[in-house]
Amino acid sequence: MNLVVIGAQWGDEGKGKIVDYMAGNAEVVVRFSGGANAGHTIVIGDTTYKLHLIPSGVISEEKIAVLGTGMVIDPEALFSELKMIESQGVDWKGRVLISDRAHLVLPRYKKMDLDMEQNRRLPIGTTGRGIGIAYAEKAQREGVRAGDLWDSRVWGSLLPEDREFLEPFKKRLEGMVINISAFMAERRLSNTLFEGAQGILLDLDTGTYPFVSSGYSNAAGAALGGGIGPRNLDKILGVFKAYSTRVGNGPFPSEFAPEEHGGLIDLVRETGREYGVTTGRPRRCGYLDLVALKYACRTNSIDALVLTHLDVYDTLPTVTLCTAYNIDGKEVRDFPSRIEDLEKAVPVTKAFPGWQQSLGAIKEYQALPWEAREYIRFIEEYTETPVSIVSVGYERTQTILREDPWIQS
Repeated sequence: MNLVVIGAQWGDEGKGKIVDYMAGNAEVVVRFSGGANAGHTIVIGDTTYKLHLIPSGVISEEKIAVLGTGMVIDPEALFSELKMIESQGVDWKGRVLISDRAHLVLPRYKKMDLDMEQNRRLPIGTTGRGIGIAYAEKAQREGVRAGDLWDSRVWGSLLPEDREFLEPFKKRLEGMVINISAFMAERRLSNTLFEGAQGILLDLDTGTYPFVSSGYSNAAGAALGGGIGPRNLDKILGVFKAYSTRVGNGPFPSEFAPEEHGGLIDLVRETGREYGVTTGRPRRCGYLDLVALKYACRTNSIDALVLTHLDVYDTLPTVTLCTAYNIDGKEVRDFPSRIEDLEKAVPVTKAFPGWQQSLGAIKEYQALPWEAREYIRFIEEYTETPVSIVSVGYERTQTILREDPWIQS
């Protein structure tokens, strides 16, 4: 079975924990897009793992972790990350593989990235890690793929500084680079988990362009970056938080207003640890945006949703979400493409009674307070998509499974 996990908001939804949780029944985990600008945090007992390039499933023993075709990989960052998880007791050797068609990030891309950001018409708030440049070079057919390191014609055409950087990595990468299409064909009967990066609203085509990432976050990218055909994607899960966050510039219709919601911003940011794993930047916070979430469900054929960070709202007397936008006096329920409309949008909200109790120890869905279940029921009705998993804490064990996604319906 091929199961896809994507972010259904602007990224940072808790995909890392969910991929780690779902990896228990997988044999292979494929990260199908993105670069070291992504960050996934996994908490197991007293150990916290912070991953940027490596698929989250690597933490589970004996799982094969594949960096897919749609990724752009900084070799220096990759081996630094591998060294870090090895120091935390993760034996990754022989389990971390790389698509020969994945592109590489070169040092000069990072300066080009920052220079481009300074000269943009609309600054987007890039992390400056050369990700956008790597994707641009790929589109211009000037990029370097992992498999190209042993292609004499390509190698000979590289700039001397690029060869100097890549030369020490050739031997280290040689045993890791695979033909991903052949690899996946050999394991077509295995359970494979496809892990996305960022979120659907940062997808290059379906996100809030130009304030997006340069790769694909859409579920369709699992086929492109995972070495399989689109008909072989069996089920798609969309991960979302009980509220919304965004990093960097760009429209955010349901964002909390600091002058009105300063206390709520502090609560969400501190309780939810809403700081970038990669950059440390505080994330912008806002109401759960159901207009955007329904759009994500529609454009990704999401079969079921995964709700995370529900416990962040444990102490609130009321819990509020966004059900529509008011744009120039008109109520809008379909997610707009125009940045101007999104920037003018005023959230139309609906308040629910809070549960005002700790959810962290609850193991069964029916044991959740009625108020929490009503909040979830409304989300399901609005998005026309079931919530099959509810996360009530950072630990792997703090996960309520309503329906096992690995079981074919």
